[in-house]
Amino acid sequence: MIGKQTEKPMPNTTASPFTRSLSLLGPWTFYREALALAIPVMLQSLITGLVSLVDNFMVAGLGDAKMAGVNIANQVNFVFMVIINVVTIAGGIFLSQHRGAKNQEGMIQAFRFKLVMGTGLSTAYFLVCLIAPEALLSLMVSNNAQGAVIVAEGARYMRAISFSFIPIALSGAIGSSFRDIGEPKVPLLVSTAAAIANTIGNWFLIYGNLGAPRLEVVGAAISTVIARGLEITAFIVMLKARKPAFAFRLKTIFRINGKFFADVLSRSAMMFFSETAWVVSETIITALYNRRGGPETVAGMAAGWSVANLFFLVFPAIHTATNVIVGSTLGAGKLDEGRAKARWIMAGSVFFGLAAGLFAALSTAVVPLVFGNLSDQARIVTRSIIFVIAIYLPLWCLLNAQFGVSRAGGDTLMGLFVDVGVTYVLFIPAAFVIARYTSWGPVALFGIAKLSDIPKALVAGWWLAKERWVRNLTVASVFKAVL
Repeated sequence: MIGKQTEKPMPNTTASPFTRSLSLLGPWTFYREALALAIPVMLQSLITGLVSLVDNFMVAGLGDAKMAGVNIANQVNFVFMVIINVVTIAGGIFLSQHRGAKNQEGMIQAFRFKLVMGTGLSTAYFLVCLIAPEALLSLMVSNNAQGAVIVAEGARYMRAISFSFIPIALSGAIGSSFRDIGEPKVPLLVSTAAAIANTIGNWFLIYGNLGAPRLEVVGAAISTVIARGLEITAFIVMLKARKPAFAFRLKTIFRINGKFFADVLSRSAMMFFSETAWVVSETIITALYNRRGGPETVAGMAAGWSVANLFFLVFPAIHTATNVIVGSTLGAGKLDEGRAKARWIMAGSVFFGLAAGLFAALSTAVVPLVFGNLSDQARIVTRSIIFVIAIYLPLWCLLNAQFGVSRAGGDTLMGLFVDVGVTYVLFIPAAFVIARYTSWGPVALFGIAKLSDIPKALVAGWWLAKERWVRNLTVASVFKAVL
């Protein structure tokens, strides 16, 4: 339950059976609709995770130091990915609600926002990583026993992979927009093809198979750049072929509605601070546990997270189902129905997490097989962090659903309040205290500090009960419904 269900005076609100529906779990027909949206997203995430696992397997064969270098580069790149994700989510909030309101111009403006903002941010980050990657990477391993070697390998990788950043932003804008209108199979097909191309490229370029040059970590980066180039090309072809309602001609890219962009920016700013607070906290704890040993610590934690990412497929699935179902329902003015569906999604997310956690725990059996080239110490770290992640998965799924519900209704302030408040009052201080006053290993440091996610979920539930998210954002739209 998320609190007393009281109707607010909003336009287009209609009485329905949902007014009386206070059950936590919804009917099977609802979950069938949600799964129709979620399963393609989960498959896409699974394929991407498997490719990442194969990448880590190939790079692991180069030794702990080279794998550690690639890992710290990707940890820094993760910050960029989160920021791009903020842009796509912010635009997606409005795209989904305007779809529910049958408002095509609003959908076009939301898609335009994703493209313009994503391209600008990715261009800036590309230049930074091309010119001075060492400055970023040295922050991650300042006290590591082989920090200089790890940074050198990471810098080689980062300079090469930086050429994929702009294609990543463009593909993210297009793929997420197809999901926002309830067509998740399109990005699934395109991203699957790109993932296969990435794996084939790695096989050729990392070790120099079939006469190709042996480029090691640079080869891994180049294969990613090629795959991302193919991906954005395929997305452009799909745009032209399917002509979705949000598409527009390239020459109109800068026909921006100032009022609309200002509204999206105001909400994305809240999300940006929220996600930045979260990703900074993750970067801090990563830097803290990377210092608890040598390359075996960095490589072992990286291997563990690459396996865990296979089970994080439930997170984007939950976000997509929530945004499309709850966002479109609110945009159509069906507020009671939106309330009920939000409850059902949050309850269902916990079961998703339990299933994912079980499979994650079982996956530790394949660690010796997949990461046989790592040291014994690194493999112990890998198995341990996977077990800890498996325990937290149900809680993290609930948190993702809570954030998805608030954002579907345009309430981006909750994320700022919860992430900044709880994270910096509890999580970060706890991590520093453990790092300063104990000799616990990297897994224990992470696992104990993450207990702060329990009060985070409680605070998020309290905030949702205030129902600031129960809003139809299209009521004051400057665009006429034409669909």
